[in-house]
This record gives sequence, structure tokens and C-alpha cells, in this order.
Amino acid sequence: MTAQIKEIENYVHFHGAPFKGKILMVASSLTISKQTGWPIGFWAAELTHPLHVFQEAGYEVDLASTEGGKLVMDSYSDPTDESGYSAHDVITLGYMQQKYFNTMLENTKKLTKVNAKDYDAIFLVGGQGPMYTFKGNEDLEKLFVDFYESKKPSAAVCHSTTLLLEAKKSNGELLVSGKTWTGFANSEEDFADEAVGMKIQPYRIEDEARKLNNTTFKVAAPFASYVIQDGNLITGQQQNSGAAAARMLVEQLTR
Repeated sequence: MTAQIKEIENYVHFHGAPFKGKILMVASSLTISKQTGWPIGFWAAELTHPLHVFQEAGYEVDLASTEGGKLVMDSYSDPTDESGYSAHDVITLGYMQQKYFNTMLENTKKLTKVNAKDYDAIFLVGGQGPMYTFKGNEDLEKLFVDFYESKKPSAAVCHSTTLLLEAKKSNGELLVSGKTWTGFANSEEDFADEAVGMKIQPYRIEDEARKLNNTTFKVAAPFASYVIQDGNLITGQQQNSGAAAARMLVEQLTR
């Protein structure tokens, strides 16, 4: 782990950016979709594109997961996958050539071993896995709320925003109460379902969010880069919003 951190630090300083602090990213460990039977985990671009933004800005990044250990990217998000779905993702492809990045994926911290006090911000990585591993995850809810109530930038993108359907502040109120936020849209679920010929997700974030009282859930055009900042809560609609959410988080830290 020390060697991994050292390599990350070298990468940051290679870009000429002075060290500014530490950001925690949290991704889903590998699980199996009950809908499709596929092995699912995190969406590559939702990790690599924000990671690139953070490193270029001078932030060291630690990666944690729901169970710790090895992470696996959703196959459609892998730019080398035979489907060709993410073949355009040269940022992820570049990271996949880096030894330290692959080491990072092999050796993630379990989120219960993480102390929010050690970091300046948190960023939740989406993908198919969070629909099973984030929703109802009390440990992750507590960790995210710790960051949020400490006034630290707290970001979630795509399907990782499922955490916000149930996460409650220390006073028992939903974290998103009185907030405006976004996440994976029904129109995007329709596109994905049609593309593979089956219902992929066990529920839809937009449907569930619109059932909540005293909160505003908004979406933009399908697969547009769309990010909402409401106080120190930052949410992005889907994989094309990760870098924009990361830049917004860095701007908050800079201010």
C-alpha cells in the first residue's frame, strides 16, 4: 500500500501540481445482478475521469469499497471489451496501462476501515453494483453523512446516488430533504434496457426519488453531462457527468 501511495504521489507531482489534500473515492465491490445474472461492479469512467481531475489538481486519492480487496469494472465500461461500447474512453484505457492503478483496484480498503477525518472530500463511484451494494448500506450511509455534516464536499454520480434514497442525517431527516439533486434517469434506463433486451435494474432511482417528500430530483437530456450542486452535496446524472462533478468538488475545496 505504501508503494501504491508513493506511485500516486509521483504521478501527481509529475503534473506539477503541489499536494493539496486527500479525497476518498468509494466504489462497489463485485456482486452478481439478480436481474441479469451478470457479474457487476463499478463503471470505469466514473472512477478514472474524476480521478484524473483530482490528481491533476494536486489531490491524493484513496479508493475504498463495500467489501475491500479487488474491484472489477462493469464489462461494458471496459474500453477493451469486445462489445466496443466504451472503446472511445481513452482516459480509462490510459489508466489501465499504469501499474499503480491496477494495484489500486486489487487492494481497496473496506469502507468500514476508513476514517472521514483523514480526508477532505468523498466521491461515490457509480456502476451497476451500487444498486445492490449501496442502497440500504448503513455503513456507507454513515460515512457519507459524516463527510456531509462536516461540511466537506460530498459527491455521488450515476447509480451511486441510490444511497441518497435512504441516507439520513444525525437528526433522522433524509440527507436530501430540502435539496435538489440528480441521478441516473428513467430515459437512460429505457435506453439500457432496450440495448440489451431485458430489464437491467431491480428498481429505478428516478422513480424512487420522486416518491420522496420535500426533495427535488431533476434530470437533463439522456447521457448529457449534468451536475447539481446544492450546498456541499454534489450529484451527477450518469457516467458522462463524473469529470464535471469532480471539477465542482475541487472548486469547493479551493474556495
